[in-house]
Amino acid sequence: MSKVNFEHLFSPLQVGPMRVPNRICETTNTINSSMTPGRLDEHFIAHHVAKAKGGTGWIGSETWLLNLPFPPETPDEVGLSMGFSSHQAAYQDPAFGEDMAKFVRAVHANDAVAVVQLTHLNAVWAPSAVPVVGAQDYTPHVLGEEEIEFCLQTYAAAARVAKASGADGIEIHCAHETLGYSFLSPVTNRRTDRWGGGPQERVRFVIEALERIRAEVGDSMALGIRVGGKEFRQGGYDNMEFREMLYCIAEEGLLDFVDIDAGHCWGAPSYVPSSYYSHAEFREFGKAAMADLAEMDPRPAVLFTGRINDPVLAEEILRDGFCDLVGMVRAGIADPEFANKAREGRLNEIRRCISCTRCIDEASEPATFPYTPMCSINPVIGSELRWQETYKPAGTPRNVVVVGGGLAGAEAARIAAMRGHKVTLFEREKRLGGQVLLASKSPGRDDFEDQVYFEENEMERVGVDVRLQTNANLDTIKSLSPDAVVIATGSTPRVPNDIPGIDLPHVVQGWDILRGRAQTGERVAIISQEDYYETPTIAEFLAERGKQVEVFHKSVHLGTEIARYSIGMVLKRMEQCGVKIHPSVVLNAVREDGFELLSSWGDMTYQQEGFDTLVLVYGSVPQADLHAQLKADGSIEQLYLAGSAWTPRHMAEATRHGANIGLVI
Repeated sequence: MSKVNFEHLFSPLQVGPMRVPNRICETTNTINSSMTPGRLDEHFIAHHVAKAKGGTGWIGSETWLLNLPFPPETPDEVGLSMGFSSHQAAYQDPAFGEDMAKFVRAVHANDAVAVVQLTHLNAVWAPSAVPVVGAQDYTPHVLGEEEIEFCLQTYAAAARVAKASGADGIEIHCAHETLGYSFLSPVTNRRTDRWGGGPQERVRFVIEALERIRAEVGDSMALGIRVGGKEFRQGGYDNMEFREMLYCIAEEGLLDFVDIDAGHCWGAPSYVPSSYYSHAEFREFGKAAMADLAEMDPRPAVLFTGRINDPVLAEEILRDGFCDLVGMVRAGIADPEFANKAREGRLNEIRRCISCTRCIDEASEPATFPYTPMCSINPVIGSELRWQETYKPAGTPRNVVVVGGGLAGAEAARIAAMRGHKVTLFEREKRLGGQVLLASKSPGRDDFEDQVYFEENEMERVGVDVRLQTNANLDTIKSLSPDAVVIATGSTPRVPNDIPGIDLPHVVQGWDILRGRAQTGERVAIISQEDYYETPTIAEFLAERGKQVEVFHKSVHLGTEIARYSIGMVLKRMEQCGVKIHPSVVLNAVREDGFELLSSWGDMTYQQEGFDTLVLVYGSVPQADLHAQLKADGSIEQLYLAGSAWTPRHMAEATRHGANIGLVI
């Protein structure tokens, strides 16, 4: 037990008419937890209420997208580029209101408050004919007076539904690519009528929207806005201009709270900050707002969010006056019970978010259909109901052997032991972690080691017999007379053996670079055949050590599988450390004095010379020989192949696969 005095974090706070039981907030996040389009189903309730049960005091759940004034003959425009531009919105369906009321009752039953966020999230409508998102060229329709009035009334209409549901608070989304943001921004609002002008004029739309809501809900609900503390866009508002706008809005007496983040959706910095950002990096924006609003009576509460994944850090920024409330969305995704664990002194049991952004990234750009929310380290996310139904103590305790201590193996061992099985885990390295431990060696990924600490702590807590630096073989396993064996031996780097010269001594593997098993010369060529984080992390690892690095990549740009909230920072870091990227080429041949590339799209070839070392990043292949031997032997009653040993993918898939095996043994 680790006792920390959380004097501030677990103290209640009065926010307008809403009494928040503690300072931990699940700010609104659209993780798409509902499996029923347009409804808040039992999956939605299970996901978000798990955080309330786990001790989070403020539940923001997922945003309410509002309707827009399309002409009747014009089709809806809904998609990644356009956002949600629709004639109809879910809140207009009476069944949605009934869903919300059920959800609010469940939140209240767990002593938390429910806050609704109202959002016009689109790039189709805006105050001026300027793309709402700087990284896009989608020019919006310019809102006229009648259309502005329509939008303002949607806030009022949605507020009526929120009030009827029993929700405790409402916030208007005025950050990122929302309509509220586009009125506040000097880039996207270039109007010369009453809706445009300087900072004190551009706030008019937000103030009028707040007035419409307040007219509907009176003093029965807390009212606030979510807004970015700095625009981070060429020509956009800086923090000083933001402070001026916030003061102008607050002095109208309509605000009970302001929810501040930093960054945007399509670049760097991202408002969903990954591990490449410092913890609570932009906390000063919260402190500035606290100072600016200090003389107001009552003073609006300041909520700050931005990579706060640890309760000790949250306590510190509250104590030091950076904010009144802390947004900790991904902390609650990684571990919905982290608040209760902190309150009870069980800090070593917290599964800390590693800020890989897989959860929010994939929700914005689903890679699978139907989509299920994913977390790289928490296998329950998106499957809460299934876990409630299937997680049970083992009927007959078994003797279980797990080979491999990466994510898949560790989770299989952890869940099996928690269910009452006797578990022995063999790991050939000095520590658990597998490829996660390897990834943690690269710049900006050191927090990945937090998951290794979690698994190490859990193995001890649940009684797994961990045997490190042990190469398990057929005889080792059979000597324990196991009832079930899980082979989670991971994968090994892929070698393209059909390429002439690939076995020359100056050709090395990227994994060996991170492990310290291979050295490079000063000028390094990375040959990349993967589209996720492996290539940029190895490139930065080498550049940080003074190497001149160039990446020759198969696709149209580096990291094509990295989603919009993270790709901007990845590419920015490549620029900052001087990595040159050559897209759309594949390796064709290697010579001692150079190498030949082939166009990914045609038959053009290109010659390169002057590189000291070629580093291969070609993904990996399953390492499943031991499984094949055990299967051929036929003596094991239950035999499982887990994680990358089955097929190499990403962390979330390995975590979930291993945990699912632990459920069924």
